[in-house]
Parts: sequence; C-alpha cells; structure tokens
Amino acid sequence: MRAVLRSGERQRSPRLDIHWRPNSSEHPRLGVVVPRYGRSAVRRNRLRRQLRELARRRLIPTLRAWDVVIRPRPVAYDASPAQLAEDLRQWFEAHTA
Repeated sequence: MRAVLRSGERQRSPRLDIHWRPNSSEHPRLGVVVPRYGRSAVRRNRLRRQLRELARRRLIPTLRAWDVVIRPRPVAYDASPAQLAEDLRQWFEAHTA
C-alpha cells in the first residue's frame, strides 16, 4: 500500500484521493485508508465499509491487475453513498478507456 501511495498515480475528486499503479499479480488489489480527521472510530469504520462495498461491487469485477488505494478526504464523512459512488465511477471511466 505504501508503494502505491509513494510511486503510483493519483487523482483527486471532491471527496476522494485515489492512488493506483499496475501490479504483477493476475488480479486487482484494493486498500482503503481512512484518516481520523477528528472523527470517531464508529464513523471511520462506517466510511471504510461503505467505500469497500462500493469498490467491491463497482470496481473490482471489471478492474485490471492494478493496486488501488482509496483515501477519503474530510468532506467524505458527510457525503452520501451516491456521491462516493459517483466519484469512483468518474475515476473508473477516466482510467479504463
């Protein structure tokens, strides 16, 4: 995960920072890093579960052999699941063409 954050490409959306780079395995790998930003553990875990489930349903089935790390920004805590899904969709469409 650190290698992806250090040397991978990055795209920022209003609510998410998405880092990625190709990997040598035959399948995609996902990491979700949720910083504290002064929020409780309950809110961090809820956001982590939302992002993991969105990625599992929308990204992983069609993603190439990439390592992807999703890091929410502070405004993501107040975003709806639809807004988070839209950010992931925009990234996916821009980088899988």
